[in-house]
Amino acid sequence: MKATEILRSSSAPNALFESFSTSSAPSISMAAPRGVYAESGGGGRALDEDRERNADSPTDKKYRAEKSPPSRWEFVAALGVFLSFSSALLFIYLTMPAADYNILKLPRTLADLRLLKDHLGSYARHYPAKFILGYCSTYIFMQTFMIPGTIFMSLLAGALFGVGRGLFLVVFNATAGASSCYFLSKLIGKPIVVWLWPEKLRYFQTEIGRHRDKLLNYMLFLRVTPTLPNLFINLASPIVDIPFYIFFLATVIGLIPASYITVSAGLALGDLKSVKDLYDYKTLAVLFLIGSVLLFPTLRKSKASV
Repeated sequence: MKATEILRSSSAPNALFESFSTSSAPSISMAAPRGVYAESGGGGRALDEDRERNADSPTDKKYRAEKSPPSRWEFVAALGVFLSFSSALLFIYLTMPAADYNILKLPRTLADLRLLKDHLGSYARHYPAKFILGYCSTYIFMQTFMIPGTIFMSLLAGALFGVGRGLFLVVFNATAGASSCYFLSKLIGKPIVVWLWPEKLRYFQTEIGRHRDKLLNYMLFLRVTPTLPNLFINLASPIVDIPFYIFFLATVIGLIPASYITVSAGLALGDLKSVKDLYDYKTLAVLFLIGSVLLFPTLRKSKASV
């Protein structure tokens, strides 16, 4: 009798433990979702909040490549702006003095450029003001809507106006067109840039965050050297929150060296065999040397901070 009672008393805790383990014990998974430990303590929740805060910070912001074209509204807005610019440009051409419009076309080769230069030489001398208006309108239009061929327009400026006036016209038109492209991209450009250059945009955002303290020097370096295409810089700058005054100053100053090379080559247009001859290894080395001098304050500040 005593033995039976002893067995019953010894098995009661085991039964109690089994009932607790099958009914009351919470199950803990090794693959718990994010934030599952926040209910049992504040450490997990603080860690999650820090991660979310870092992910949303301006310097660590990542542009996820959403492979989707611009929306219908953005397409309609871009088309409306393009038609407005086109109408203004057409009005300027229709009000200019008569000319042979079969020859007036955007040059695509050096042969086209030489033919256009020979035809426009006398026209520019007889109607200088109207010619400059038409030239500037065309250049700004091409720069705003990323139409290839502005390098031929820069060569034409050197051939028709010389180095001094030609350089002024090229820098003025390139800056005006780049500024117009900046504001157009600020309005509707983000989905286009994210769609076309997601990786390049992410790299650009990271570099801007690194050089935020000396942003003007870094932008001058990008303008002087062919590190990134000017087309991409014009479109991506408002997206990565580059202030317009820095964008404007970097464009005005940074485009002078390359524009000088192109305008000077326009003086010897007949001897130029290819556009690639404009930027040989010697010219590129000079541009990168100038850009390195402009970037030096940024590099020195980075080493000091490290």
